[in-house]
Amino acid sequence: MTTDEAKTTTKRQVPAVTRAVAILRFLARSPEPVGVNPMARELDLIPSTCLHILRVLQDEGLVEFDSQTKRYSMGIGILPLARAALQKNSFSTLVQPRLSQLSEDFGVTGIATQLAEPNQMVVVALSHSNMPFRLQVDMGSRFPTLISATGRLFAAFAELDRDRLQERFARLVWDHPPSFEDWLAEVEEARTRGFAVDEGSYISGVTVIAVPVFDARGKMIRSLVAIGISERLAKGDVPKLAKALIAIRDEIQDSQVVMGA
Repeated sequence: MTTDEAKTTTKRQVPAVTRAVAILRFLARSPEPVGVNPMARELDLIPSTCLHILRVLQDEGLVEFDSQTKRYSMGIGILPLARAALQKNSFSTLVQPRLSQLSEDFGVTGIATQLAEPNQMVVVALSHSNMPFRLQVDMGSRFPTLISATGRLFAAFAELDRDRLQERFARLVWDHPPSFEDWLAEVEEARTRGFAVDEGSYISGVTVIAVPVFDARGKMIRSLVAIGISERLAKGDVPKLAKALIAIRDEIQDSQVVMGA
């Protein structure tokens, strides 16, 4: 490899950009506005550096500042960027009508998630059923990668050792948390059969079925999910939903190959 090629392929560190992204992700996860000092401590930043970056982000409309409380929160300027990203996401465009049909056929909420950062999945497509009662899920909602049915799949296909899995598993919040050993058994089952099911563990009374979506290198980067009220799912609906999700996944992947995506 020549010196010029090495320079081209080497990823250069840009600390200011890395810190700005860390701040935006922190604010996105925070349930309420945050002051500079707590934010700096959490992100291991010098407060003055954190403040300078926040002011630039504020000028760009990506964060908002409350002059009375002296706290920062996400700004609405992020919305056009997020909307443009979703509109240009070929996966979201392809999967949306298929999820809508799934919701109509089975009376479930259908979602597609995508790996947004190392430990988070974000909802990039969504369809609701016409049932009088339905689960509230929003576009852009974020979930830990290891939670619920998608989490079992991510654990099954990600290269994470047992200790790392247990460390992250301990931080998950469930309505009815499984034991780590039971969860590992379910992870192995998901790996074997190619889909995962969460029956009331994550959300009481709710069944979640998920299938993995892989990139060209065989890495799981997305999932297709069906969410239904457990009492309303007929006997045999779970395997039927899993089969339908797998069919959607395969059709989407075939379409993306044809499109060169």
